[in-house]
Amino acid sequence: MSNFVSPEWVNQKVNSADIVIFDCRFSLAEPQKGHELYKNDHIESAIYVDLEQHLSRAVSAHGGRHPLPSVNILSQFFSRCGVDQEKIVVAYDDQSGSMAARLWWILKYLGHDNVYVMQGGYTHYKEKGYAISSKMPIEKPAHFTPKVRVEMLKSIEDVLREMNKEDTLIVDAREFKRYTGEFEPIDHVGGHIPNAINIPWESHIQKPGWWKSRQELEAKYSGMNESKSVVVYCGSGVTACVNILAMDEAGITNKALYAGSWSDWISYDENPIIKEVTK
Repeated sequence: MSNFVSPEWVNQKVNSADIVIFDCRFSLAEPQKGHELYKNDHIESAIYVDLEQHLSRAVSAHGGRHPLPSVNILSQFFSRCGVDQEKIVVAYDDQSGSMAARLWWILKYLGHDNVYVMQGGYTHYKEKGYAISSKMPIEKPAHFTPKVRVEMLKSIEDVLREMNKEDTLIVDAREFKRYTGEFEPIDHVGGHIPNAINIPWESHIQKPGWWKSRQELEAKYSGMNESKSVVVYCGSGVTACVNILAMDEAGITNKALYAGSWSDWISYDENPIIKEVTK
């Protein structure tokens, strides 16, 4: 089954008791903007989830710009939002799925398979004239029981141990110029982890809000060696989730997220950095 649902399907299910919808709109440049937009209007019954308040923990010296919260904290949050093992979860944003994919990955990591990303994004949904509201949803708490898939998450120690192994493929999901070190608008050091290849997260999007088809994603990853373990990172463990979702759609099974990503990697002065500045 696909990891995506259509706006039409969401509109039909919007008030069903078996579904929980999350509005994941978020701007890295303006962290409050997503919530402000949500308060203006959102898909009816949708719950706002903030990348930095709910899907990340406080930043420290190491761990990256968006370190993962503890399993306990995440489980408490999803319980408050009414998610249990029987609920269908749908995530949407207006950032071509990059924020919604983070929630998708977290729930998969916590053992919840019934989670999907809405194609098209909020703007398309609204333009279609589907049910939107400015009302805050009424909380209907449930009991979320995590069943953590430890194999989906890699630490910096894992990456250091595995990056030179022939049976491991490291994938950098950032744009090419950040990968090469030619341009780094966010972190204080540019470049990439040794032996990493570059597959920009946006290469999985056919147009703003719309992911490529399963057939296109299968073709994109048709040459990937399934015997290799794939570790994906980006700047802070957010957009790398787009790659992982796309790989999952394409049938790639042996994949994991380096959650701390580049912003964690460069927090250790001794870690090697590769720059490939082109002329």
